[in-house]
Amino acid sequence: MEKSVEVLFTQSILDRLLVCFQLEGMVRKLGDFENYVFEVNREGKPLILRITHSSHRNRTEIEAELGWMNFLYKNKVNCSEVIPLSSGEFIQTVNAADGTSFYGCLFSKVKGEPVKMNSKQYNEELFYSWGKEIGKMHLVTKQYQPKKGESLRPYWYEEELLRVEDLFPHDPEIIENTEQLIKELRELPRNRNNFGLIHSDIHSGNFFFDGEEIHVFDFDDSCYLWFVSDIAIPLYYSLFYGYNHAKEDEKTVFSLLFLTHFTRGYEVYHPLPEKWKEQLSLFLRLRDITLYSVFHKKIAPEDRSEQLNQILVELRRRIILKEAIVQKLF
Repeated sequence: MEKSVEVLFTQSILDRLLVCFQLEGMVRKLGDFENYVFEVNREGKPLILRITHSSHRNRTEIEAELGWMNFLYKNKVNCSEVIPLSSGEFIQTVNAADGTSFYGCLFSKVKGEPVKMNSKQYNEELFYSWGKEIGKMHLVTKQYQPKKGESLRPYWYEEELLRVEDLFPHDPEIIENTEQLIKELRELPRNRNNFGLIHSDIHSGNFFFDGEEIHVFDFDDSCYLWFVSDIAIPLYYSLFYGYNHAKEDEKTVFSLLFLTHFTRGYEVYHPLPEKWKEQLSLFLRLRDITLYSVFHKKIAPEDRSEQLNQILVELRRRIILKEAIVQKLF
């Protein structure tokens, strides 16, 4: 979390949200990278409290996210349920000392357990289930129509992390290569079978696995984007966390294994987007750029570990060379 936000997030803000959502006082912090996330309890039942600063998302963006999540949950997609306040509202606003706001939202805790890269469960069965749930999500979402007057989630090109000219004004190579990639993506065909509202961040840290199915949470990055991105992101993070220092041939072998089972699951509910193989590397490269940007934005230079600095060097190298995290795919 940016230091400017850290100084604003006080215990009194957390306490007020606990009261508003009728939660118990004992909390367990789960994360604080882009949002503050806590496991909380109401009458002994575990729930998830997410607190978002207005510098990250505005209220209308969050409303659009929650509206879509409710639709998915009601249509049997395995995802968190949004838990309302006693008033029926889904968002509680608390003002910070400087006049900005924190937005509190409450979610059910999904079934299952996290799956680590080095566990025996990180296998073909998981990849199949992973693809199957994303295919189901894409199918269900094609029937989703926000009500008249409701806000929409942003389109992919509105992402702040792609405004690299603001984040890296003295790095012309990053700016030029990002602009070129955005231009190339804008020229891709768009139709209801390949483009729509997607989660955009379904890596293994954003779902639990119950042994048969995955259960998805953290829809904070949801946006209108090509469906191929929801295939690229699971592969990207599997490589990033498990094969980042592997040789290219090892990456290729794993990627083909992963995609074979993932796409088999995806096709249970939704046909693979046309020309997805040709487009996959574009979305792998796009994630390099957004990850490079978010690390610079969220973590001050003095707080970066040597490992993170090495990651940033490798990310920049790939961006400059226009290389994907894996190159020899098909």
